[in-house]
Amino acid sequence: MIKVAVLDDYQNAFQQIVEVEKYKDKFDFKVFNEPFADEKEAIVALEDFEVLFIMRERTPMNKTFIESLPKLKYIMTSGMRNNAIDLETTKKKNIVVCGTEINPNPAAEITWALILGLYRNMKQEIDNMFQGYWQTTIGLELKGKMLGLIGLGKIGTQVAKVAKAFGMEVCAWSENLNLSHANKIGVLPMSKEDLLRNSDIISIHLVLGERYKNLITKKELSMMKKTAFVINTSRGPIINENDLIEALKDEKIAGAGLDVYDNEPLSQDHKLRFFPNALLLPHIGYVTAENYTKFYLQMIENLEGCLKNKPLREIS
Repeated sequence: MIKVAVLDDYQNAFQQIVEVEKYKDKFDFKVFNEPFADEKEAIVALEDFEVLFIMRERTPMNKTFIESLPKLKYIMTSGMRNNAIDLETTKKKNIVVCGTEINPNPAAEITWALILGLYRNMKQEIDNMFQGYWQTTIGLELKGKMLGLIGLGKIGTQVAKVAKAFGMEVCAWSENLNLSHANKIGVLPMSKEDLLRNSDIISIHLVLGERYKNLITKKELSMMKKTAFVINTSRGPIINENDLIEALKDEKIAGAGLDVYDNEPLSQDHKLRFFPNALLLPHIGYVTAENYTKFYLQMIENLEGCLKNKPLREIS
């Protein structure tokens, strides 16, 4: 019987999606619903497991952690890229790492939930409805506004198409912006500086790497219109968190819509939680029934392939 640990299953989705009984003769699944307090606790809890099913970038898989799990043979992660796994160490220890497909559309959809939520003051209005109040704020219209996209890949492209349907102008910047693609979908290429100065809404859709860490700092935030909003559904460290907190506190920008943070889960006393001009979601951009079903079923498929010496979706 192969021992499989399912980590960070916050919503207890694994047992709702997977017919565990079907695999009872092959796999002994143990589900962990809460994040570990620290690395030491994680190592003690997982030292007897041969397989880890993990959600991308929730539990860090660094060198010390991996080397402290003597029985570990396989890691199955959601998505085909996971910066939290030290792949050099997994290679040295001959641990096979496999990923899964992921739907890009949920991240684009949650981007629009944040934009609409901010533009129509939905958090305040919903809270006030429960308090018995009626029409307490005045919203804004999207038509005619400028949306600035930092990143125009799969997700950024979907966001751009929706913006066009709303009658917005759309501009974009990234270090490797595909000009012919931008032209094809009616998006105006701009320098980063011009995008920051001219956009009413700035939405980030980049893959986090060293070149994009702290891409948005106090300097960039100061270039934005005082009436502008910034949206981040990509990765927290792309925006310098302390600088963003200062900008929100001093109302240097109109507000922020965030689904990602430097450290997750976000601590209960985190300063971002207390700003009325911040609309916060708990990193649910990819958290859909469709994605979770794909993740868990493909993890099992991957593991069965590995046991036949035919790994599927291997990450090297």
